[in-house]
Amino acid sequence: MFIDRATIYVKSGDGGHGLISFRHEKYIAAGGPDGGDGGNGGNIIFEVDPGATTLADFRYKRKYVAPNGDRGGANKSTGKSGSSLIIKVPQGTLIKEKNSGRILADMVDINERKVISKGGKGGKGNMHFATATRQVPNFARAGLPGQDFDLILELKLLADVGLVGFPNVGKSTLLSVTTGAKPEIADYHFTTLTPNLGVVYDIEGRGFVMADIPGLIEGASEGIGLGHEFLRHIERTRLIVHVIDMAGSEGRDPFDDFLKINKELELYNPLLAQRPQLIAANKMDMDNADENLVIFKKKMSDWLIENGHEEDEFGAWKIFEICAAIAHGTRELMAYTGSILSKIPVTPLVLPENEIVVDYNAEDEVMFEVNVEEDGVYNVTGKWIKNISESINLQDNESLQYFQRLIKKIGLVNELENLGINDGDTVRIYDMELEFYR
Repeated sequence: MFIDRATIYVKSGDGGHGLISFRHEKYIAAGGPDGGDGGNGGNIIFEVDPGATTLADFRYKRKYVAPNGDRGGANKSTGKSGSSLIIKVPQGTLIKEKNSGRILADMVDINERKVISKGGKGGKGNMHFATATRQVPNFARAGLPGQDFDLILELKLLADVGLVGFPNVGKSTLLSVTTGAKPEIADYHFTTLTPNLGVVYDIEGRGFVMADIPGLIEGASEGIGLGHEFLRHIERTRLIVHVIDMAGSEGRDPFDDFLKINKELELYNPLLAQRPQLIAANKMDMDNADENLVIFKKKMSDWLIENGHEEDEFGAWKIFEICAAIAHGTRELMAYTGSILSKIPVTPLVLPENEIVVDYNAEDEVMFEVNVEEDGVYNVTGKWIKNISESINLQDNESLQYFQRLIKKIGLVNELENLGINDGDTVRIYDMELEFYR
């Protein structure tokens, strides 16, 4: 079964904690602090696997966690960093953050690699905190936590040509007679529930990939039926072959079918409606097909002028008369398709304006947030401040003084004062509670 969407959880490794250690060697008095730094946590890296074609593997494994960094050692030894965890995905996979919908990566290029979740930095050992006045620092930094995400993986097929049209118009049949693909074919709607791919070799020996996009219906752009699941696969195709049941065998009007499918493309993404198209007038061996084609061509001519397609730079919007069931006319259609594909540039991913690929950086995170609780406690939260608070030894005066200078430097004290804090009020930073005094 073709799987084109999966939800997984990823977490990079936590940084190892810095070590509190003092040099103790025979004949060396007051050796000083020698606690080493913690190792960095392992990254989560996504990599394009040219041999993968589905997201099926993610049905069975949904949690991916990279190794943590090791704690720092004595003698100023740095802990071992966690190894990166590489997750392989098919070419064309879009990686989104589930909660925000942000697109974190668009895995298009062969062997492309992208760090999605950065490992936490290792904490500094106490050797870094010695000064002329603080010769015995009894504190070290905790390692920073790794980043964790719930991710949505979406696979958009990298086909050159997409076959579109209403259900049961002959798309699967056309794919089967022009490629080695063997899609399920039957005389009922939505036989094709997942896209089928095939490679076409035309009479000139040119090869291109063609995808049978499952049947569209009115409202597909709004998600009716399996609309979005189907439309997703058209976005990367360079050329659309629009298959029309010219006989109107199900009582529909062929030109009305053409208009409705193009309207769904436009509603889903306006740029898709401008994608070059060829018209495959199918079932020309059936009753009414010839008469309907005459009417279709007249209406099509007017429509092309109205929409500015009468002089297409690639030579698209031509009509080919075919009968896919007996492979009549399909050779000529595929030959022309191959001839104009070389003129059409590779299609970039068409993203709505609010979907922009972004680079995520842990350093962009807010260092802290302050909320005044109902009981008057000033509650401070945030990954950065949590990490710092866990590094502090409240029983050590030098450690506490270091912490006080740090929170003043990052603006926390100023923020508390802006919120109206008074001497004696309680400040809670996770498991730590302090009384505020200026």
